[in-house]
Amino acid sequence: LMPAGVIAQERGRGRGSEHEEEDVAPPEDLMREHGVLKRVLFVYEEAIRRIDAKQDLSLDAVRNSAGIIRTFIEDYHEKLEEDYLFPRFEKARRLTELTQVLRAQHLAGRRVTEQITRLATAQTLKDQRAAATLRDAMHQFVRMYGPHEAREDTVLFPALRTIVSKQEFGALGEEFEKKEHTLFGDDGFESDPLFRRGGRE
Repeated sequence: LMPAGVIAQERGRGRGSEHEEEDVAPPEDLMREHGVLKRVLFVYEEAIRRIDAKQDLSLDAVRNSAGIIRTFIEDYHEKLEEDYLFPRFEKARRLTELTQVLRAQHLAGRRVTEQITRLATAQTLKDQRAAATLRDAMHQFVRMYGPHEAREDTVLFPALRTIVSKQEFGALGEEFEKKEHTLFGDDGFESDPLFRRGGRE
């Protein structure tokens, strides 16, 4: 399975040197963060395949991936969407049905992540029923979040420019960067220990 360090390296590409960061528009920044989510979905898909094939599987990678989902996607990325994007679309009465669906999926995803975290132990693989429950939870997450991120990338994020002023658009980018540094330090989320754990199986 993919080491978490590779996930962090991929997210950090294109942001400039260690001392200089390029300006990234809010939609592009959120799309890059979806790259982290995609990587975790790949980990889950491989874990599902190994469970189905009854192959060896160390659940450390699954547990660490669920930790990345909780720390970075749910507690940071989704919070940005819920606090800064969805309300603006709802105030403008644009794509409101979509934002309602996305909010509901965030809540459902958090419940599934909690289940995956609880089941990602070596003991689970010794119990056929528990292993099947873990497999189904990961499958549910992958099935929901693939379309979820696609609809955000192709519908919601591109429409942001149409509902905010140029000044507000720029301020959002600065706010997103500030939030990331507040939560994860000067190097952003790449400095979080979760992104430096894991190993290739």
